[in-house]
This record gives sequence, structure tokens and C-alpha cells, in this order.
Amino acid sequence: MPPLLLTAHDCVGHIHLIVGSNSIANARCVKSIEVGAKPIIVAPPRAEIHYALMDQIEGGHVKWIKKKFEDDDLTNLGRDEVENVVDAVFVTMGGKESLGITTSGKGCKLATRIRREVAALLPQNFGSVVERLGTIRRRIWEEDHRSQTLEDEDDDLPAQKPSFNQLITESDHSVAKTRRIRWLSQICEYWPLRRLASITDSDIDTILQAYSSPSQPSATTQTTTSPLDFSSLDLRVRPVPRIILAGSGPGSPSLLTLATHRAIQTATVILADKLVPSPILDLIPRRTPIHIARKFPGNAEAAQQELLSLGLEALQKGETVLRLKQGDPYIYGRGSEEYTWFKEKGFKPIVLPGITSALSAPMFAGVPCTSRGVSDQVLICTGTGRKGKAPEPPAYGEGKTVVFLMALHRIGELAESLIASTADGEENGGEKRTRDVWPKETPCAVVERASCHDQRVIRSTLEFVVQAVENEGSRPPGLLVLGKACEVLKGRGGARWVVEEGFDGFDGLDDVIGLQVGAGEMREMAAERENVAAT
Repeated sequence: MPPLLLTAHDCVGHIHLIVGSNSIANARCVKSIEVGAKPIIVAPPRAEIHYALMDQIEGGHVKWIKKKFEDDDLTNLGRDEVENVVDAVFVTMGGKESLGITTSGKGCKLATRIRREVAALLPQNFGSVVERLGTIRRRIWEEDHRSQTLEDEDDDLPAQKPSFNQLITESDHSVAKTRRIRWLSQICEYWPLRRLASITDSDIDTILQAYSSPSQPSATTQTTTSPLDFSSLDLRVRPVPRIILAGSGPGSPSLLTLATHRAIQTATVILADKLVPSPILDLIPRRTPIHIARKFPGNAEAAQQELLSLGLEALQKGETVLRLKQGDPYIYGRGSEEYTWFKEKGFKPIVLPGITSALSAPMFAGVPCTSRGVSDQVLICTGTGRKGKAPEPPAYGEGKTVVFLMALHRIGELAESLIASTADGEENGGEKRTRDVWPKETPCAVVERASCHDQRVIRSTLEFVVQAVENEGSRPPGLLVLGKACEVLKGRGGARWVVEEGFDGFDGLDDVIGLQVGAGEMREMAAERENVAAT
């Protein structure tokens, strides 16, 4: 069934035709009267009229036409001004639940947005909850309303009746007849929505048997407790195990996404890559177990499998597992492999993006990856292929900027493969293949620990970059940027290489947006959150 349409009208003096005579028909009549319309109900003479609706009819507020509905009613019962066509029709014989919000034509798209955001706050599949509660209400009505003593509650009434919270004693037999509908009304009013969402079809019989009809007494008729066990219901709505693959960005805590920061604070187990910087790890609450990957040359696959096994073991215990990676999980982070692995084990991961160092690190080093008239292409490559093998180097392009990740530990081999002419003419399946080699004077930059306080940039050329790294030493994690874009904003002044120490990318912004919060202050903030959670 498609979603229902909600509209807003000036209804003063309009004729509203209501087909049916149940509690929903009563609610429609109440609303029609509130907005100045004249409600008319069409129902057979022997139809069972809702008691509140009968009061409206006897009071002259609602007109009852005692007959079955016919199509001609739509064009015969309306106002003279519109040739007797009724202004609105409400069929109250049942239908699909819907959530409607209107701003009466004053909010443009605001009503749609409010509805979308309100719906997002509801538990998943909440429509089935409405159906189940409707089943309970209908069965209570069928059993108890025959005596005409049932005190029903209308969904659309803004306030509860004075008797809503009235104490029902064992000796008060006249009120005891309504105990079940009162209990249903109260759980709809007071229970958390997630607890309501946990009610199952089998719970319906439990409720009805516990609060049995006065005309059908049972051993549990006089119970004064809830027919459902709260602890058992709450167990059903406890958070399910989840696995989150998240990128931590290039290094600075200020560059974390809000989603990843929240995941760090709420995860119950964290599995982190070895290269995730300590300022990020400092954000992890002290109560949260953390395992850092033990990856070193020759042990990468075993360490990766260890992380996967630890994650699966935690998920099977109902934990929320955060797989924390540097940069972005899908940029040389094996994110797709881990997504597939966990999904095949029955746990579909949530993936949170991170600011990739492939694009942010060059920016923090003063290297625009694209620049008009200089570079119109960006290529992201790895310096280490599967099982440690060197990948095929990219061909030279004058307007190309290439960013090599995981390459500094083999920068000598990489630089040689880029500029060596012997790479031409290699055979591939019996065919000769050639590629354009990179000129030795091509500018390049080594960027290490980007966005951290100890960031370092070495500016050089392909001819001297290996010697520069050997002389200056290594400060992982780092990457190599290659191309003319490396000298668009900053040059070397004719030197073989120059070294720039420190990071000043957020200078001047501290007082404006509070960036570069210190690790100590971050720990204090995390501790405060822990204390609040504990209380």
C-alpha cells in the first residue's frame, strides 16, 4: 500500500463525510468539529456506534445518516456552493498506519523535513508495533465492549481523561472491567518506544490472558503487575553486535569526522592499525580494550588475520567493535577485504570515511594536487603490492601528480623504476610494452606525519630524493608526492633538497573554531564523559 497523503485546508463550513462508526470515526468527527467543519457519518441503522460518537450525535454536533454508504453520497450530501459535492471523505474501516505532519502551507518543505527526522527517531519497523498494539486493542474491544462499559482511549485526543491514572482496586468491580484497556493506554503513554518495539505476537496472548475479561475470570484476573517481564523485553532491545570500519584521517585529532570520534567513544573493543598516531589513540576511553596490529615485515598477513579473529570473537560476544585505520579505510586500507570477510561471517560492517592522507598530506605540505596549467590529473598509487612485491610504476605525464602511499621503505627501488630506461621493452605475454619514464629533474616531496606537530617535509627531485631520505632518516608514516605541482607554491631555491619541520596548518584558527586541542585536554574530556556515563 502506498503512503497516505496529508493535506492542510481551511475547513470552516465544509462538509466532512465519515464512513463508519468506530472509535476512529469518533476521532475524525472531533477533529472536524475543532476546525469548524460539519461532520456527517454514514452507517447502517443497526451499526454499533462508538459511545463517545453517540454523545456527539445526541448533542447535535454530528449528523448520522442511517444507511449503508453509496457512491451517490459523495455528490448529494455536500454544500450547495460546490454543487452538493462533499468537501472531504474519511473511511474509518481500517488501513495502514502512517505518520503525517503539516505546517498548513506555511513551511514550504519544512513539514517533509520534520516528518523525515521524526521518523528517523523511531525504532526500526515501528509500523509492526502499531499493528500489534492495534490487535490487542481490537481484541479487548471485542471481548469487553459488548457490555458497553469499556472506557476507550482515542489516539488523537491531546490529553488523558481524569481516570487515566486512577488506581483500580480488587473490590472495584465496575472499574475492573476496563483494566486491560487502561493498561494498554498506559504502556502506550509511558513505555519507552524501544520497549514497545520489542513486543512480539506471542506477547499479545500473554497480555490478554493476564488481564482477562471480568466475564471470563481466571487465576490471574486480579494481578497488579505487568503481564510482561520488563527485563526480558529490555534484553530484546539491547544493542546488537556491530563492526565499524573507520578512518582516523592523516593524524591530527582535529581532522577526525564526528562519526568516527563518536565511534571511538562508544566502541567496546578497538582494533587499531599500527600507524594510527598516538594523539588519536589518546582519545580512546581508559575503560575500552584496545589491540594494536603487530604488523612488521614478514608478519603482515598473520597480524591481519589476528585482528580479524579478535574482531569476530568480540562480535560473537555482543561487542561493538571499532576497526580503526589511518586515513580512509577504502584507500589502501584493506577496507573492502575486511568488509567482505565480516559480512560472510554474518556481521555487516558500518563504514565511516576518513580524510585520506593521499590528498590532505600534500595540502599540508603546500602541494596542490591539481593546479591550472600545471596539473590536471591525480593518481594515487601504492609502493608495496601484495605479498611485498613492487607494483608496476606509472607512466610519466607532464600534467600528472602521483601520490605514492606505503613507499618510503623502498623509495630507492621505486625511484629507480620510475627513471630507468631499462623498464622499456619489457615483455608481457609475448608482447613488447613501453612506457614513458619520468625525468630525473621531476620535483617531488616526501611528507611524513602530516598534520601532527612533528610533521616533516623533504622537497627534492627524483634524482636526489633517495639520498635526501637516507641522510635525513625516516619518520613514518609518510608518502611521496611526484610531479610539477610540488613546486607551484614552494620551491627549493636551487638546493638538492630542503627540509621543513613542524606543522602550522591550524595557526590562527584555535580561537575561532577550537582546533588542535591538546592530547591532555582530550583525555580530560574523555574522562569527564566517562564520569557522566558512570553517574
